[in-house]
Amino acid sequence: MPNPLNAALGILIPFLGTSSGAAAVFFLRREMHPRPQKALMGFAAGVMLAASVWSLLLPAIEMARAAGRPAWLTAAGGFLLGSAGMLVLGRFAPETDGALRGKSMRLSLAVTLHNVPEGMAVGVALAGMLSGTAGIAAAEALALCVGVAVQNIPEGAIVSMPLSAAGCGRGKAFFYGVLSGAVEPVAAVVTLLLTQLLAPALPVVLAFAAGAMIWVTVDDLLPEARSRAGTLGATLGFALMMLLDVALG
Repeated sequence: MPNPLNAALGILIPFLGTSSGAAAVFFLRREMHPRPQKALMGFAAGVMLAASVWSLLLPAIEMARAAGRPAWLTAAGGFLLGSAGMLVLGRFAPETDGALRGKSMRLSLAVTLHNVPEGMAVGVALAGMLSGTAGIAAAEALALCVGVAVQNIPEGAIVSMPLSAAGCGRGKAFFYGVLSGAVEPVAAVVTLLLTQLLAPALPVVLAFAAGAMIWVTVDDLLPEARSRAGTLGATLGFALMMLLDVALG
């Protein structure tokens, strides 16, 4: 029987990833070198792409088939709705040009905004685990949470370190980095509660979360990682997450 303590742990793990990345401001005096930064962003993108397929889309298809629904329509429809939702939400995303301090603050807001679908994806996966009917094992759901946490580490650093370089105190920069990730556990809890109430819609919600996560990955992470190091990171991240999902699922 799924353990609710696993769900609580899964909600906290991604937030700890962001906080760990934001803490880099206390140990590194300068911004991260572009090459390892691109490699980390690529790794994060690979992790999220694999997690979207194996931890969200495939369970959505299996659950729809088990319920006697057209799996292709459920998966494709939910996926496109999630992508469309992020397209609409992206219109409200802050621009990132201008002075260094202002650019850094807008980057912080942009990271916070795109953390929402990640928290939603975590909540959906944990809801599927708790339901016992979505084909999502506890190890598989926690693997998704760990994958999100891994890609949150560079994001926390990307928020806190530019703020520090722009003249913001290290403690304040760390606070903003942590705050950018605080929306994830909130979004996870809200989504978890909603999917428990709307269990019949869980396949669509799983596909919706996958669409939102892949949109964020392609729109935000991959452009930042564009380089040979980023491509290598994405390949390794995808392979690692795929192995975790297959081995633990």
